[in-house]
Amino acid sequence: MNKNNRQFELIYRDNFNKVMRLCLGYASGDKGLAKDLTQEVFVKVWDNLSKFREDSQVGTWIYRITVNTCLMQLRKKKRYLLKGELQNEIAVADEEEGSNKERQFKKMYRCIAKLSASNKTIILMELEGLSQKEIAAVMGMNHTAIRTRIHRIKTQLSKCVTHE
Repeated sequence: MNKNNRQFELIYRDNFNKVMRLCLGYASGDKGLAKDLTQEVFVKVWDNLSKFREDSQVGTWIYRITVNTCLMQLRKKKRYLLKGELQNEIAVADEEEGSNKERQFKKMYRCIAKLSASNKTIILMELEGLSQKEIAAVMGMNHTAIRTRIHRIKTQLSKCVTHE
């Protein structure tokens, strides 16, 4: 096994769950789509591993790839999904919901889906447990701005979940 294969295996093992959870957030809880996005992320990691310059931590680099991949998917989906079809999908999903906890998660994912792309990225990384400094590095913003945005996003999500 060569060096790149070993390096990739370590990266995959250390980051798979984080990437999957972040993709799940972008996919509004759709596990199938989240798995597809996760696979696409790791294909990109493999393809670009030799180009990684180590200017940042591997985790930060992978989060950036994940965010870009998920945002690209959302743009594609937006182009093809009419508003009426989206509402129909949500209604069908509501009928299929099982437990109360799952209903709560779906409600939260729907509220997260309503956020702007940058706010969605920030809150999903916050929920993933990244430090605010790491989020600032991924987003290219300063720490104070991230702290303020997180507070505002949490307030917005609380209102959304309560009123949905």
